[in-house]
Amino acid sequence: MGGKSTKRKKKRSPTPTVDSARSLPSTLSPFSPSISPTRAHAQIEYALNAVNAGATALGIRAVDGVVLATEKKVRSPLVDPGTVQKLSPITDSIGLAYAGMGPDSRVLARRARKSAQAYFRTYAEAVPVAQLCRETAAVMQEFTQRGGVRPFGVSLLMAGWDVGGGPQLYQIDPSGSYFAWKATAIGKNMAHAKTFLEKRYSEDMEVEDAIHTALLTLKDGFEGELGGDAVEVAVVGKDRSFRVLTPAEVSDYLREVE
Repeated sequence: MGGKSTKRKKKRSPTPTVDSARSLPSTLSPFSPSISPTRAHAQIEYALNAVNAGATALGIRAVDGVVLATEKKVRSPLVDPGTVQKLSPITDSIGLAYAGMGPDSRVLARRARKSAQAYFRTYAEAVPVAQLCRETAAVMQEFTQRGGVRPFGVSLLMAGWDVGGGPQLYQIDPSGSYFAWKATAIGKNMAHAKTFLEKRYSEDMEVEDAIHTALLTLKDGFEGELGGDAVEVAVVGKDRSFRVLTPAEVSDYLREVE
């Protein structure tokens, strides 16, 4: 009798699976290709340490302009002081001061200039200070999460004048966070300088008073004698012109506050 032949199907062995969360090193997350939050925070802390070791810089927003001032210490008498610059013009009406690593600040200043030029070519008008600040902060934040790079070891003070908004002052930190300020300070003597500014600042302060207050703040925490060659001051006013004062002008203001 002919019967139906039955064929036995071979059972396939189950495909080995990999627990992705367990297979990754403890410093990595299965949800992100970048380093863990612990290591990312450590890198930002290192960047902030570089900022806190830098020369003090401060900004004051007055009713008719903004003042930036920073210490300019030359490490050796053999260095040409004219080659040491702590204030960087970005556009005709916007400029930067920094505390931390100088080379990092130059990279960010160059990127900010490119962003400002791109905006001008597109809209045929000057870039608003807030927008340029936001784009610069985005660059700094991006360097906290990309592989193979480190956060910028610098904090920036961005000062400028907007046609519709008047004087503007922003601080940008290595993490990419930024805030608008009436008066603020960054660098080695940041805490002392902010305390001094809180006592001296007033809402109706004008640029001339802001320059005097800035120099008094730096002088209060400066080691040694503060001269015109040891500090840089820049002003942007209603003429929408960012101008760095000459050492002679700074010396005249220092004599006025003595």
